[in-house]
Amino acid sequence: MNPIYEQMKVSVFERMSGLAAKHGAVNLGQGFPDFGWPPEILDAAARAVVEGSNQYAPSRGLPALRDAVAAHYGRHQGLNLHADHVCVTSGATEALGAAILAVVEPGNEVILLTPAYDSYAPMVRRAGGVPREVALKPPEWRIERASIEAAIGPKTRAIIFNNPHNPAARLFDADELAVIAGLAQAHDLIVISDEVWEHVLLDEQTFVPLASLPGMAERTIKIGSAGKIFSLTGWKVGWMVAAPELAAVAARAHQFLTFSTAPNLQAAVAYGLNDGDAWIGPMQARFARARDRMTAGLRDAGFHVLDAASTYFLSVDLPRSGIAMDDDSFAQAAVEQAGVAVVPLSAFAEQEPSRDLVRLCFGKKDETIDAGVAAMIKAKEMLA
Repeated sequence: MNPIYEQMKVSVFERMSGLAAKHGAVNLGQGFPDFGWPPEILDAAARAVVEGSNQYAPSRGLPALRDAVAAHYGRHQGLNLHADHVCVTSGATEALGAAILAVVEPGNEVILLTPAYDSYAPMVRRAGGVPREVALKPPEWRIERASIEAAIGPKTRAIIFNNPHNPAARLFDADELAVIAGLAQAHDLIVISDEVWEHVLLDEQTFVPLASLPGMAERTIKIGSAGKIFSLTGWKVGWMVAAPELAAVAARAHQFLTFSTAPNLQAAVAYGLNDGDAWIGPMQARFARARDRMTAGLRDAGFHVLDAASTYFLSVDLPRSGIAMDDDSFAQAAVEQAGVAVVPLSAFAEQEPSRDLVRLCFGKKDETIDAGVAAMIKAKEMLA
């Protein structure tokens, strides 16, 4: 047995969703919406099954989807791309894995800004690398140049950068982007920029891709996700976008992971990217309303809720809510005794993680939000 996998924990999302199913709880843990997917894209996928190919797609993706990704980012983010910049993957997690395998060699160190998505560190280790965590501090979660620079050494090869950030639910500002870009250039680092939440922006914010900063196009691998753009997380259609030479290397890693992604889903995503710009604004407004509904319900009940400006997550501070339990203990008790699944933020870091916060997904229908808030109130009454 491989010791890396023997020592690896089951994903916190799998664990909490399993407990939610076991106890019949409201699942506010795993990050999937229960509304929001455009029916036109579902229709396009159904047509493609019947009328299109059901054999292997090209490993780098259907030409139509690669062209659509490039055109989409040209319209929305001003990036000058073409199909050779794009490699389609089976979800953004596979894209992250392929990018890490393409960039990281045994002994390389990789900077992770924690709290961080829980696939980053295991994939760095699988590539033979060493994760180096730099903690962002709540509630501001700001990037500080000195703390990152202190973690960079002669073996540092890359930074994995997540913006908008899960689980902090914030969009980093121009000064913070400049810190990442400046350090990458000063130390000759590749940045794997996990930008899957780029369209799940609230309060009319504007997203700036890291690759658009001077000097960053040649050293950035951008990760994107149709699942996040169209609320179709189960489709597992994602992509890597990079300078053609770098994209080609990442594509070689991808070909030995999943090789290719379901062609009907790729065709439907291409349709959505080409014809679905009008869906993005209403989607953002719907998530903002959901955030406001959950935040108001929790705050009215005495919970201390951190501000959320992007993604579909918010965090609750347990001590400031009057709950004297660590995050994992609260999450376990809440799902078993009160009927609500949440995610402990300590799962997003390995070195001295904060144990005061839990994450909730607000990307839900009103009735799901109301049931989840009611269960959180029950948990507070039982556990405080």
